Amino acid sequence: MPPALIDTHCHLDVPPFVSQLDTVLADAGKKGVCRFILPGVEAAGWDNLLRVVNRSPAFFAAPGIHPLFCKNTGDAEIAKLDSLLCERRRQVPAKIVAIGEIGLDFWPSECDEEQQRRIFEAQLDLAEHHRLPVLLHVRKAHDAVLALLRRRKLSAGGIVHAFSGSLQQAEQYAGLGFFPGFGGGITWPRARRLRRIATSFPLEKIVLETDAPNMPLYGHQGHGNHPALLAEVLTCLAELRGMEEEDLAAEIWQNSCAILQLPMKEEKV
Repeated sequence: MPPALIDTHCHLDVPPFVSQLDTVLADAGKKGVCRFILPGVEAAGWDNLLRVVNRSPAFFAAPGIHPLFCKNTGDAEIAKLDSLLCERRRQVPAKIVAIGEIGLDFWPSECDEEQQRRIFEAQLDLAEHHRLPVLLHVRKAHDAVLALLRRRKLSAGGIVHAFSGSLQQAEQYAGLGFFPGFGGGITWPRARRLRRIATSFPLEKIVLETDAPNMPLYGHQGHGNHPALLAEVLTCLAELRGMEEEDLAAEIWQNSCAILQLPMKEEKV
């Protein structure tokens, strides 16, 4: 049997996955992927997100407001998110395990940085109140996000999704309780800096993801991305670090369960 893996970031609530969940689960299960964290991006999609995660004990949700979906977001959406997180406490086991994906994205030239910060900070307030980890989306804004996190020091920490910063920034995140998430990016030979970070960073602070259907792996250009390919990310990281895949997977599993507050015992897909 392949080693057990958790895809800490995959969008299975969107086409083409939402109509093919049985196939996605079966294909991923053959590769050892047996837990899936599904982040949200906007309030309008949360109800569908929760319907999807309730279809399998292997699915968990991280509803949130993506920085690029902040434009028409206000107090009503933050209140709705708070209500969902309050309802989470009545669910056993809890299906909402984090708030995500949230953060700052200063890549688009027309982005409203002030609005992004306001919505991001409101969601950080909820994360601290509910003692939940967060899934961070950060692009061209690592220093700004780190500055906000230093002022707050969230007790549950979280994951820096699709980490793309420097080694120094990764170390600063780790000092604040945040693990870098590595995915298809490390499979690209030209991604030398990212590969160096994934190779040298403390193993006990690393998690893996696919960001399916986004973030394609090297060798799969034009074919999309899906959770079963997390096994190839594991293989790549094991080669980079000179480790046996089984040993690496065991460490990554423990890290993922710890940061996401999940039980160590795996579900059967």
